[in-house]
Amino acid sequence: MKKSLMTKAFLLGFSALLVLALSACGKSGSKEKTQSTWDKIKAKGTLVIGTSGTLAASSYHDAKTDKLTGYEVEVERELAKRLGLKPVFKEMYVDEVMPSIQNGKIDVSSATLTKEREKKFDFSNPYKFSYGVAVVRAKDHSGINKLEDLKGKKAGGAATTTFSQVARKFGATVKTYGNATNDVYLKDVALGRTDVILNDYYLCKMGLAAYPNLGLIIDPNIRFNLSQDGIIMKKDSSELQQHINKALKEMKDDGTLKKLGEQFFKADVSKKPNVKVREVPLDN
Repeated sequence: MKKSLMTKAFLLGFSALLVLALSACGKSGSKEKTQSTWDKIKAKGTLVIGTSGTLAASSYHDAKTDKLTGYEVEVERELAKRLGLKPVFKEMYVDEVMPSIQNGKIDVSSATLTKEREKKFDFSNPYKFSYGVAVVRAKDHSGINKLEDLKGKKAGGAATTTFSQVARKFGATVKTYGNATNDVYLKDVALGRTDVILNDYYLCKMGLAAYPNLGLIIDPNIRFNLSQDGIIMKKDSSELQQHINKALKEMKDDGTLKKLGEQFFKADVSKKPNVKVREVPLDN
């Protein structure tokens, strides 16, 4: 009888210890599973950033040094520094950026904020403001004087940008490229392979300044959609988002964003432009 009681007591005690051990393991596993995006990035000590490397004056290679630079790049480089991280840039086509964030190939990039994108990703507060314009042939405006004239035209661009959405919405066919440089897009319009480029005003302005002999202009009649660019990251990255927002605010307050904007775009792009635009609803 005593032996039986002792056996039962031993088994009960062993079971209790087993439960405690499993509970501890469960808690340990839980911690690992719920580790935040920020914790993971901080632990590895790097911020992996997706960028094109082909678009002057946003993300490109300096002709003399071949160093990756541009407004977007230098903002992200300074941002990583202020977060205590080493920036690691991965060059990729614009259409690769969002899938690369979702599959963990990169941590962040820069992108235009839209309501649909904010359902799938987290964004920082905007650090660049602009609006959409159309680059056309100077001699005939490529037959385009309003957005409705895009019907039946060929627009050069990336498949998933907000600008290509607008082109398709008004009936243009979008010719897509690989990770091409500004001159490839511009020369195709000049040669009649395409008719128009819809893109960010500042990018178009600097692109045309770099290639002044192509016979192209920014159409004075077309201005659409005020845009806001921010740092895009995986959904549910609130802690990372907070750290980035804090650093961007410091960069705005101390004049860093203004200085970089004037360096690369000849304008303070951290402020909303004072222009009247036509608002075109976006699909995503």
